[in-house]
Amino acid sequence: MGSSATKTTFVPFRAICLCLLIASCYVSLSQADEHNHKYNDREEVVLWMNTVGPYHNRQETYAYFSLPFCSGQKSSISHYHETLSEALQGVELEFSGYEMEFKSDAPKSVICMVTLQEESAKAFTYAVKNEYWYQMYIDGLPIWGKVGERDERDGKYYIFTHKKFAIGYNGQQIVDITLHTEGREELKPGSHINFSYEVNWKPSKVEFKNRFDKYLDPNFFQHRIHWFSIFNSFMMVIFLVGLVSMILMRTLRKDYARYSKDEEVDDMERDLGDEYGWKQVHGDVFRSPPNTLLFSALVGAGYQLISVVFCVIMFAIVGELYTERGSMLSTAIFVYAATSPINGYFGGSLYARLGGRLWIRQMLVSAFTVPVAVCGTAFLINFIAIGYHASRAIPFGTMVAVTCICLFVILPLTLVGTVVGRNLDGQPDFPCRVNAVPRPIPEKKWYMEPLIIVLLGGVLPFGSIFIEMYFIFTSFWAYKIYYVYGFMLLVFSILTVVTVCVTIVCTYFLLNAEDYRWQWTSFMAAGSTSIYVYAYSFYYFFFKTKMFGLFQTAFYFGYMALFSGALGIICGTVGYVGTNLFVRKIYSNVKID
Repeated sequence: MGSSATKTTFVPFRAICLCLLIASCYVSLSQADEHNHKYNDREEVVLWMNTVGPYHNRQETYAYFSLPFCSGQKSSISHYHETLSEALQGVELEFSGYEMEFKSDAPKSVICMVTLQEESAKAFTYAVKNEYWYQMYIDGLPIWGKVGERDERDGKYYIFTHKKFAIGYNGQQIVDITLHTEGREELKPGSHINFSYEVNWKPSKVEFKNRFDKYLDPNFFQHRIHWFSIFNSFMMVIFLVGLVSMILMRTLRKDYARYSKDEEVDDMERDLGDEYGWKQVHGDVFRSPPNTLLFSALVGAGYQLISVVFCVIMFAIVGELYTERGSMLSTAIFVYAATSPINGYFGGSLYARLGGRLWIRQMLVSAFTVPVAVCGTAFLINFIAIGYHASRAIPFGTMVAVTCICLFVILPLTLVGTVVGRNLDGQPDFPCRVNAVPRPIPEKKWYMEPLIIVLLGGVLPFGSIFIEMYFIFTSFWAYKIYYVYGFMLLVFSILTVVTVCVTIVCTYFLLNAEDYRWQWTSFMAAGSTSIYVYAYSFYYFFFKTKMFGLFQTAFYFGYMALFSGALGIICGTVGYVGTNLFVRKIYSNVKID
């Protein structure tokens, strides 16, 4: 790595020259490496060994050298990089020791020879039996290889000992990598196994910007079923918008006529068959809901999550984040921290309008609701990962870094947003007065109870996205790279419209039954979409995956619970915001005696 023999006897001039020489060498080395993706002829190309794990669960990963593989003779390394997102995703980059040079073929070379002991043979046999695959990186391009295979004829287990790399280049850039695993050797104690590799370079016409296209699967993501599901969801949007428009234009028109013309009350009652309705609760409809602090905190967190989802989708569309290792998670963490003022503004202003006084407590709950849920689940799974020695175990330094982001970035920005929101938009501006004494809620049909409305409210929103859920689940839990973020944006927009329309209809029926508890009902009716998504995750686990064991099960259902919960907060916020506009609109047009 360079001599450390700079002695104090050096005169200042020689010391300065030495520093300048080192700096110039560093600059020359940094001009061409895996970070800017440009190489000079015969320059070192680094092969990183990442992780190994079962094929049927790409999330259960272990360090590559946790299996008794051996590394090459070369121990020096020119460059290394790891980010916070890579640590959170369990990336375990370790230098392979393989000697590779840009555009310089390497003939078959033996890396090392291993004599299998009883323990090593069992470890390799277990990996082959459970279909373990390993992942490597060259210049940011992922490479997958199979550890070994079971011969169906003799029932014996074999390991692949030879890695053959075919690397395509275009100019000074690497644009294509193919790995062929060869050289079967039977796994049994006492066997002498030679691990070897070779490298062949070939020119390629693939442009650098298109080098990730080979990892994408257009036949899977752009299948006719995908297009049909989006068309079906779009038709559902048209139907629901028409239904809400009918309520606003016809039903409410009759209601207004009924309430504003006293001389026609009897006729209207005969038409409607009831003398009660949503206007009767005008003095209670804007009453603060129970648990106001929690309600406003969830709405504030929902605004922030909506902003994060929209920004990340747009960045993914424009910047193709899937092409860089860990960039998607890094972007999500950065955007979430940067949008903390949105959380504070909308949550704090809503809490102030509802008459809340414990604004500091509300701000803390709003700032830490999502981070505590995420970190709590991750740390719980982390203990299991540590027990399994999996690479998914989060290092202590990463935990400290995440905690610092929460305390020194998210919390101050949420505080700023809360203060601004309370001062600019914290005054109550309800169109109707709130009565001092709450009106008793009359008995109603069982299907008009808030609990039933909540359970039914998420059916149609889930129906508009469940096909997309399959593609998202498959990209996360299987070896598919999700890249159709235009579809995701369209589906997210459809989900928003469907959620608003369904929640407005549910709220109208609730208010018509003279039940003014619409705030929590609208939030939870829209948020109940998450219940159906989580239920679908059970179906996907048992029928679409081959996961088993404590670690895989805990990892899957833990993170699916987080995903479903975040989706529930997003949908709940969308439903409440749309319903709030609807309620304010209809009561602002009512003639109050």
